[in-house]
Amino acid sequence: MAVDTAREEKALRALTNRLVDDYGDAHSKERVEAVVGTVRRRFDGHSIRDFIPILIERIARRELDPAATETGIEQSVTENTTAIPLGDNSNSASRHLFDTLDRLGTAARGLGGRPRRTVLIGAGALLAVIAVVAVVAVQQPDSGPVSAGPVPLTMLRGVVGSEKVAFFEDPKVADVLAKHGLRVQVDPAGSRQIATSVDLAKYDFAFPSSAAAAERIQRERGVSGKYTPFSSPMVIATFKPIADLLTQTGIVQPGATTTFDVEKYLALAEQGTQWDQLAGNTAYPVRKNVLVATTDPRTSNSAAMYLAVTAYVANDNTIVRGTKAEDYAVSRISRLFTRQGYTESSSDGPFKDYLANGMGPVPMAWVYEAQYVDAAVHGQLKPDMVLMYPKPTVLSQHTVVPLNDKGDQIGKLLTTDPDLQRLAAEHGFRPNNPSLFTKVTAEHQVPVDTNLVNVVDPPNYDTLEHLLDDVAKAYN
Repeated sequence: MAVDTAREEKALRALTNRLVDDYGDAHSKERVEAVVGTVRRRFDGHSIRDFIPILIERIARRELDPAATETGIEQSVTENTTAIPLGDNSNSASRHLFDTLDRLGTAARGLGGRPRRTVLIGAGALLAVIAVVAVVAVQQPDSGPVSAGPVPLTMLRGVVGSEKVAFFEDPKVADVLAKHGLRVQVDPAGSRQIATSVDLAKYDFAFPSSAAAAERIQRERGVSGKYTPFSSPMVIATFKPIADLLTQTGIVQPGATTTFDVEKYLALAEQGTQWDQLAGNTAYPVRKNVLVATTDPRTSNSAAMYLAVTAYVANDNTIVRGTKAEDYAVSRISRLFTRQGYTESSSDGPFKDYLANGMGPVPMAWVYEAQYVDAAVHGQLKPDMVLMYPKPTVLSQHTVVPLNDKGDQIGKLLTTDPDLQRLAAEHGFRPNNPSLFTKVTAEHQVPVDTNLVNVVDPPNYDTLEHLLDDVAKAYN
């Protein structure tokens, strides 16, 4: 039976819109879309698709509103289900659901021709039951037989940089947290948004992607504690034709890992050089400026890190200090941002464009190394995609700021729990134990620089804020 992808996509768009309408007061649109996307990926590779939008909606509603009262068929299932054998881990319940889907599809096909309406109705009802049972099962923290009664997990809410959403929505991460009695729900936001405009009163912890943003949150909220469970250097994601073209200019140097000379790039960009003006350019003869695509420096930490690196180079390879140095640096680097046109508020957007749309719209994207490694681990990279390390680069310190005792608990766990540290490495982050990251990148043959040397410190908190404010003024 052929999969009607257009019909499924239409159904998924409709259910996403319903969930946004129903939960808009409690969750951002981005949060709802992320939940739907995560649940949808659980059904990848299964040929029986007719009921998948229904299952996705049921599971997503449980994720978005876990405290909701069960009604109808879900109440009946909860009352009458005694146990589900999970085997080695809670993902067995998902496998049981998938196996049932396949058996139902086989039975329907065995009737010959188009399945009868009565069979479809019966299958739909059974699938609804299985979906609820599976959700109840996967929420349990321990292996072995599990009762259908609710597990007393402590709910935590956090606001995190968008590049960490996939980590928190990983079922394996949820399993580890459940073993510690925790259930964590996160909303994505740009790191500078977290520090400046997000209402933190409704959260237990904030998890921006830089020490500077964390410092601002600590100042504003009067918090002394913080945790840095992992880090990620800033890199440039590009394509082989672009890397080859810039190799001819001397900006890019190939090797075991590809490097990108920021000083030579800055000199070229200051001249307003366009791609079709590069000598011998037949790979990308486009009439637009040679620029690295970033996020919006007014909202996003990744763009602030780009500013920190380019300001350092513009200031004669010296950390920017004082008003005179700030003004000089901004005069040289502001056009690196203003000439880009529209930029997104968090790093998830441009990296998704890079993965999906090729070098046409995004020939070079400034991203976290973790995003590139995570995509490599999960088979999302295309053969011509290239990872470049800026020379110099800067290290983004992903920092948890606990806003109460529950937030302090998650900060400690992320920093000390060996399973969470290992899973962070699987999502591309560099945990406190470097060997975990090395193991992941070696297994997946990702050409990373495991011994970063040319790393600069960002300017202090106040100077970085002044630089960001001055660049923001340049947009007007």
